[in-house]
Amino acid sequence: MMIELMDITKSYGSEENLYPVLRGISFNIQDGDFVVLLGPSGSGKSTLLNVISGLERPDSGRILYDNTDITAMSDEELTFFRKEYVGFIFQQYYLLPNLTVDKNVKMGADLAGNRNYRQIIEAVGLVDKMDKYPSELSGGEQQRVAIARALAKKPRILFLDEPTGALDEETGRLVLDYLCRLREEYRFTMLMVTHNNNIAEMAGTVIRMNSGRIVDRYNNSTIKSAYEIGW
Repeated sequence: MMIELMDITKSYGSEENLYPVLRGISFNIQDGDFVVLLGPSGSGKSTLLNVISGLERPDSGRILYDNTDITAMSDEELTFFRKEYVGFIFQQYYLLPNLTVDKNVKMGADLAGNRNYRQIIEAVGLVDKMDKYPSELSGGEQQRVAIARALAKKPRILFLDEPTGALDEETGRLVLDYLCRLREEYRFTMLMVTHNNNIAEMAGTVIRMNSGRIVDRYNNSTIKSAYEIGW
């Protein structure tokens, strides 16, 4: 599913005190690519991710998914679109504390009618933790549950906002390795916001932002694994 952004703008605040966050963003994301968004705090990375994924609406511009304009959708249509095509993973895990690993992942699977969701739990190495609750898991294990839940709904596009930001190096590399192997296996597009420049060496496409604008975009000729990059 190809994504095309056309002159996207987004501001916050009142008309008297308007703060522009995105200032005319245009680029394409090819189907199946791994794209990393880099930039300093306040550059607009997370806002751009939210706008591309349909969590927020831009003030102007168009976002096309295979020629379907999501900016023209009603709220109901946009909710359905996110349910059908989009997965999210954030720095915070957002797991339900009263549900086991199995039940947390099943929540995502139920959105897609996926009865084989335990394959995802196995793929992220948590088969022996299925009956555990989030409070009984490490941070890395909780993040892997969040990954499994997002992938259990079989998204076409996976959006990630600082997914390793709260993890130590060893766990962060493990999580990134799982993500990249699962992307190859399930063939989804991945767009990740991160402040870690080293992670950009794992991506096919790197986009650098500053002050709400794209200042650089390039493709990596050599793609490194999670265990080859610096930290």
